[in-house]
Amino acid sequence: MGEQVAFISLGCDKNRVNCEQMAALVQDAGYTVVDEPEGADLCVVNTCGFIDAAKEEAIGVILEMARLKEEGRLKKLLVTGCLSQRYRREIGEELPEVDGLLGTGSYTDIVPAVREVLSGGRPEYFGDINHTFEDGDRMVSTPPWTAYLKIAEGCFNRCAFCVIPTLRGRYRSRSMESILAEAQALVDGGVQELILIAQDVTRYGQDRYHQLMLPELLRRLCRLDVHWIRLHYLYPDALTDELIDTIAREEKIVPYVDVPIQHVNDGILKAMCRRGDKAHITGLFRRLRERIPNVVIRTSLICGLPGEGEAEFEELCQFLREQRLERAGVFQFSPEEGTPAAAMPDQVPPEVAARRVALVSELQAEVMDAWNESQLGQVVEVLCEGFDEEMGCYAGRTWADSPGVDGTVYFTAAGEVPAGTFVPVLLTGTEDGERMGEIDHWEDEL
Repeated sequence: MGEQVAFISLGCDKNRVNCEQMAALVQDAGYTVVDEPEGADLCVVNTCGFIDAAKEEAIGVILEMARLKEEGRLKKLLVTGCLSQRYRREIGEELPEVDGLLGTGSYTDIVPAVREVLSGGRPEYFGDINHTFEDGDRMVSTPPWTAYLKIAEGCFNRCAFCVIPTLRGRYRSRSMESILAEAQALVDGGVQELILIAQDVTRYGQDRYHQLMLPELLRRLCRLDVHWIRLHYLYPDALTDELIDTIAREEKIVPYVDVPIQHVNDGILKAMCRRGDKAHITGLFRRLRERIPNVVIRTSLICGLPGEGEAEFEELCQFLREQRLERAGVFQFSPEEGTPAAAMPDQVPPEVAARRVALVSELQAEVMDAWNESQLGQVVEVLCEGFDEEMGCYAGRTWADSPGVDGTVYFTAAGEVPAGTFVPVLLTGTEDGERMGEIDHWEDEL
């Protein structure tokens, strides 16, 4: 065999895990997994199809791979993931360069699909999205000190703006035994930061064990020889007192909570089909700050949902001024076909929604700059991720920084600092929204 197969994963880190599983299956079947598509026998593009920006990125990458094929620098192209699940017919009709498709219910069909594509066929595998195999080996693609640990697939929530349930199926918790076994294997391989992911980690166990089991899972994970455990994403309506207390009590769980609220106006929340209201969100954030020392709160926000007028938008802005959340991702509403929100009256013009995103982003930048300034003079634990040639110093993250979405700490050191090492850094300044620091006697401490 020995044919070379390259993988490109787009979108969220849940998608990344699926791609890592496919790569492991392909390698186990005797193929050679390579980093670059150029010169490969096959490139697998694992796509996101969540919102317009993600779809555009996926189509752009597919077209780029198609150009490699046309120039003779790539032989075959296989498209998997959410875009293929959502637009199976359209891809088949409009992108003839694509040699095969896999839906989100068929990641484990990757080996027969690869075999069929390389033999000249055009496979289309679209299995049941509500019954998928989430265990098995992975070719971890993150740096060796960090790994994502997916604890569930699919979603219960049915938010009015979201297509995830139609692409990924209903919520399905993995067994606790399989999660713990995978976590142990990752830690044995050198992982020091486990990032638990699902569309909604707070509901872990509700389907399989008929009760919310995330606190128990966390307590058992904390027995492993791991340094940091991080959680994405904690939905506000299921963030229980038991879970808050577990996060506060367990030293290995970083006091970083990612709670996607989307909005705070009660009418907009109701239109979004979100559980709870502004009073609940306000009370939850108060409890988090009271009970988890030094907690950093991250959230996700949507501007421009149908029905959001200036009053509703100003209510959101005022809430953010009062709460001063340390981290936030701000997104423009995308009217996705097939969702209730796409058919709602009072659609907000895209240019108005874009302006609101810019205003909230500016507001949040001021909050985050002030928080960065408040950290100066402190010695913080930093996970070194290597030497940054452009900055001329080392780069890393604190417990308050999730990879790829939050900030970076740049720091100098008297000696060499190996990547993957936790080091004490004195924060001395800020630059372009990032924190700067130094280690004076690293060699002595080593």
